[in-house]
Amino acid sequence: MTQADRDRLVVLKKAKKRLITQREAAEELGLSIRQVKRLLKELKKRGDRVVIHGLRGRPSNRQIEEKKRTKAVAILSMEVYRGFGPTLACEHLEKKHGIPVSRETVRAWMKGAGLWKGKRRREGDPHTWRPRRSRCGELVQWDTSEHDWLEGRGKEQLYLISMIDDATSRLYARFVLSDSTEENMRTVWNYIERYGRPLAFYTDKASLFRNNEKRRRDEPGVDQDPVEMPPTQIGRALGELDITWIAAHSPQAKGRVERSFDTTQDRLVKEMRVAEVKSLEQANDFLEKEFLPWWNRTLVVKPASDDDAHRRLDQRYDLAAILSHVETRQVKNDYTVQFEGRRYGIRPESISTGLRRGEVRVEKRLDGAVAIRFQDRYLQADLCVEAPKAAVQSPSKKATRKSVSAPRRKSNWMDDFMKKPGPPISRAIAIANATS
Repeated sequence: MTQADRDRLVVLKKAKKRLITQREAAEELGLSIRQVKRLLKELKKRGDRVVIHGLRGRPSNRQIEEKKRTKAVAILSMEVYRGFGPTLACEHLEKKHGIPVSRETVRAWMKGAGLWKGKRRREGDPHTWRPRRSRCGELVQWDTSEHDWLEGRGKEQLYLISMIDDATSRLYARFVLSDSTEENMRTVWNYIERYGRPLAFYTDKASLFRNNEKRRRDEPGVDQDPVEMPPTQIGRALGELDITWIAAHSPQAKGRVERSFDTTQDRLVKEMRVAEVKSLEQANDFLEKEFLPWWNRTLVVKPASDDDAHRRLDQRYDLAAILSHVETRQVKNDYTVQFEGRRYGIRPESISTGLRRGEVRVEKRLDGAVAIRFQDRYLQADLCVEAPKAAVQSPSKKATRKSVSAPRRKSNWMDDFMKKPGPPISRAIAIANATS
């Protein structure tokens, strides 16, 4: 008997002894006079137990069968449901196994079987949340998560690129094999085709989005303002699409997309485990058909304004040209363009005044095609076939025949030279004068 039951019993006994009237007892107990009369009659028959409900301590008539509880616990004990919480387990019990029970019932079953343990809520200083943007499409947070999404079932390492609207928490995401410029551009392409051009993207300061000036800490002038660097390929593309890029100074600043990874790394991983997803194609198919519809149906909130800030994609914006790798090249005198180690020859019908030695825009599209644009028109160009280089032959060493020369004979003109008597001096002078 609880204290409330004891207090009610005291009031009934006062009414029985006529210390108070039945009307006063009814007012104190919050009951009608007729109910007080019934309780006084029962007090004579049952005694003090009249204030205790008759079904207390007895099993409820709406209690779920023990057989169903045992079956549900056996299902949730399987390895495929390892780590499931009561909410996700409740959904899978009804959707896949035909056991419709409430979340709190599943929570009690899992706690009783040792399959789940509640976490104590941490108490700390209250955090002031930044208010959401008022319109859908005003600000879209964009980030990539590296995680063991397939839990070792596939050989591929997957990355999840996510874009979440700040006003509504509407999510768009896709799995990729690398967090590269090309894959992020494909994600932007898909998002814009589906929803339109948002006013701004909110990302971190990764090298995909911004070129940072490299300085040494001990370099003179390191405390000066950094030099403005040229934009990255994604920064250039967003500028051509008239989309503002905003850099977050910390992960907490873009907390909406960061917290979305907490959900995807928990719920999405477990649901792909149940669905036996093993490859990139299967992961994206599950994401598109199962997870994103659930998210945008369950977790999306209503914005403050019904106006959509997304802008439509008109003919001014060529996504294939904008979302590509763009570089500038100079046309040579023979009307060829050098790009990535290859030469492209411009066709005669595309040659115009000012083209030679002029600058052209070279676009390497996401499908691998190369397009060359001069001013406001595209040029017809063909890949030049390089002539095969002649193999450099090393000079052959000819066998040279060594000539065997005869032994040289020693001259004997000086033999006995000093022994021969010379002419007298007067004779020698006469000979010399005669010859001259």
